[in-house]
Amino acid sequence: MMDVDNENQEASEADISPEATGSVEGSTSDAPAARSAEESGAGAPAGRRRPKAKKKPLGGPMTREERNAERLEERRKKAIARRTERAAARTEHKLQEHEHEATAPRERRSGVQKTRQGVVVSDKAEKTITVRIDVARRHRRYGKVVRTSTTVHAHDESNDAHIGDTVVVREARPLSRTKRWRLIEVVARAK
Repeated sequence: MMDVDNENQEASEADISPEATGSVEGSTSDAPAARSAEESGAGAPAGRRRPKAKKKPLGGPMTREERNAERLEERRKKAIARRTERAAARTEHKLQEHEHEATAPRERRSGVQKTRQGVVVSDKAEKTITVRIDVARRHRRYGKVVRTSTTVHAHDESNDAHIGDTVVVREARPLSRTKRWRLIEVVARAK
C-alpha cells in the first residue's frame, strides 16, 4: 500500500515540467531572479497580488481574553494620539481667533450701546424712520462674501431724516413695540 502511494507521488512530480515551476535544472543563476520576481509580485497580474500580511508574534493561538486585552491596548494608544492631535488643533484655532480679535471692527461689551449706519427706507410714520442696515461679511468656512441686511425702526424726534438719507442710529431702551433705536445724526442727504 505504501509503495503505491510513493509511486503515485513520484509520477505526479515527474508530470510537472521544469518550465511550469519557473526553474530549469542546470541554470542556477535564473532561480534567485525568478524567486525575487515571484516575491515582489511583478510576475503576477494586478488582480492576483496578495497584500502582505502583518507579522504576528510567535507563540500559538491567543485566547479570547488575550485578544481583547490586545484590542483594548491598541484602542488606548489611538485615543491618546487623537487627544494630542485635537489639543494641538485647539491651540492653533485659539491663536487664529486672537489674530481675528485684533482686527474685529466691533466688540460686544456689556453696557455699551451699539451704533450702526444705514439708509432710511421709510419715513411715513410720525417721529419714526425705518433704516436698512447692510452687512457684508466673509463666511467663516467657505470664504465667500455674504451680504445681508436688516431693518430697524428708529426714533426721529424732529422728523429730520427722509427716504434715501444715510443716517447713524444708536441702540436705546424700548420706545414702542418695535422701536429699539434712536437717530443720532444724518450723515448724507438723498439727492
